[in-house]
Amino acid sequence: MARRALMLVELHARIGFLYVQAAQRLGLHPIVLSADPAQYDYLAAEGIELVRVDTNDLDALIRECSHLRATYDIAGITSVGDSFYATVGKLCRYFGLPGPNAASIEQCCDKFTQRQLLAQAGVPVPAYRVAANATEVESAAADIGLPVVLKPAVGTGSNGVRLCGNVDELVEHTTHLFGGKQIWRPSPSILVEEFAHGPYYCTHIMGNEVIGIEAADLHPPPHFVFRECTFPALLTDDEHKRIADVSLSCLRALGLGWGPADIELRWTKGGPVVIEVNPRLASTPDPQLVKLAYGIDLINEHIKLVIGEEWNLRRRHSHTAAARILVPDRDGTLDWIGGESRAAALTNVAEVKFYVKPKTPIVRKGDGGDWIGHIIAASPSLPETEVALQRAVELISWSITPFPALGE
Repeated sequence: MARRALMLVELHARIGFLYVQAAQRLGLHPIVLSADPAQYDYLAAEGIELVRVDTNDLDALIRECSHLRATYDIAGITSVGDSFYATVGKLCRYFGLPGPNAASIEQCCDKFTQRQLLAQAGVPVPAYRVAANATEVESAAADIGLPVVLKPAVGTGSNGVRLCGNVDELVEHTTHLFGGKQIWRPSPSILVEEFAHGPYYCTHIMGNEVIGIEAADLHPPPHFVFRECTFPALLTDDEHKRIADVSLSCLRALGLGWGPADIELRWTKGGPVVIEVNPRLASTPDPQLVKLAYGIDLINEHIKLVIGEEWNLRRRHSHTAAARILVPDRDGTLDWIGGESRAAALTNVAEVKFYVKPKTPIVRKGDGGDWIGHIIAASPSLPETEVALQRAVELISWSITPFPALGE
């Protein structure tokens, strides 16, 4: 009998290995399809099968999967992020496997189209305009009123997202997004949005079921880099219901509802306003927080859905889990980073993870790529969790030597 395999089209560095491990626990043989398998050397060291294929070419992926099907029983195909999730939907349809609706994923990943569909359905979103050049950006900002948020219409991980509080910042970031001297050449469009004020929340959904709502604390503007996440969020019953209802209305508006979704909102003076709908599972550390808080392994249950098995979203317990994201305060070369073992040994600390090694160049861009690690704590109560997390944070330290100035 052929071995059952799970095809993984590329992986996200922080969460990909969790998918590989979950597949193995379910008795599946994970195979990673990648345009550059060398980037997953940590998987090769674990004996994971890596196959080189142009993952931007649907026909090439179909040919490769057809070839692998001669050796393996392909139980399912999935990915770990926005970039290839629509492609996964097309592959699943071709091979008759369970998967997301590719058209829904594609329109959701275009932030302007997403905004249009949500607004048309009556979902509360910030005021927005789309701009194709610098003149249109300035006009849109004038219509909406400063401050505004500028972001690429297509992108992930807060890449290129910035709050602009005055005209100088607007011009500077517009120039950056349009490519400097190439600003007047055809470029991807920019979304100009009203800045929604209020606490930040993330709704985690599987299928049409709200698993829970997470509170997020971000570093100060102008960028939107996560600092701390707490699951579940401390909300009143009414606040929880309103956020959950708005989140589910997003799925209906966008034609989603299969598999995982992560919806980001702010609670403004008028209630919940949707910032972003991500048609996939949130990345690390969110799945770990959900598992620690409720005992639900979202990665495990997602893979079950992918291979056509029945999932189980029942809560096993109700704890509070929180994560602190480690972000450097300067650019330069990382000399050392330490305190991991002492922090991990503390009561109620569940995980301490560094993403970087000494001698790594640190160049902050104001997005998710700035993260250099995380700490996770969990306990039956929020106060206990917060105390454990803070104690662990105080044990972590690092040193960064600034890059030499030009001419030195």
